[in-house]
Amino acid sequence: MRYAVVGTGEVGRTLGGTLVELGHEVRLGSRTQGNPAGMKWAESGGAAASTGTFADAAAFGEVVVNAVGGRVALAALEAAGADNLDGKVLIDVSNPMAFEDGQLRLSPVESVSVGEQIQRAFPHARVVKTLDTVNCQVMVNPGLVPDGHQVFVCGEDVGAKEQVRALLGEFGRPADRVIDLGGIRAARAVEMLLPLWLSLYQHIGHAEFNLEVRRAR
Repeated sequence: MRYAVVGTGEVGRTLGGTLVELGHEVRLGSRTQGNPAGMKWAESGGAAASTGTFADAAAFGEVVVNAVGGRVALAALEAAGADNLDGKVLIDVSNPMAFEDGQLRLSPVESVSVGEQIQRAFPHARVVKTLDTVNCQVMVNPGLVPDGHQVFVCGEDVGAKEQVRALLGEFGRPADRVIDLGGIRAARAVEMLLPLWLSLYQHIGHAEFNLEVRRAR
């Protein structure tokens, strides 16, 4: 499978590197050709790893992963090009966060989500929100956290969600540890978990943790 990863930050490089290790071809996309972080990543990834602009990556990928911050996601995907996203599964792992005056702020929040904004802007893409409730190392290696923790998926396209579930399985996540929250509107709920995640991070002292949902029997 050919994957486009939009973003050359830690999240993008971590996801892209793991996809290469799993045997996929990956092109990391950045705003400009020759991005130093992207070039260094590609050089260390072998023949299956390449880099280019957002548009280069999106044209290359059969599946597109949005790994830039939620507040710049629309601009990055617009640069990637709607024609390069049409009909493709678009996995959104972003959160709409920024620190203002030393305080975490989310925007958008409550009335809409980044996931919904992406789906509205690119109606022919098959958007699936997932993995934004864990840090990038736990995204690709759930075994870092023992026992029965979960992640979520939401999106309008059932087939796209099944494809994303299969990818999460490649990352080592059992199918029963993926909770389908329904349509893309549920992205509001998972994006609003970020302040809780940050508080837990400050309490625990590191990012290798996750939430577990237990059902009454």
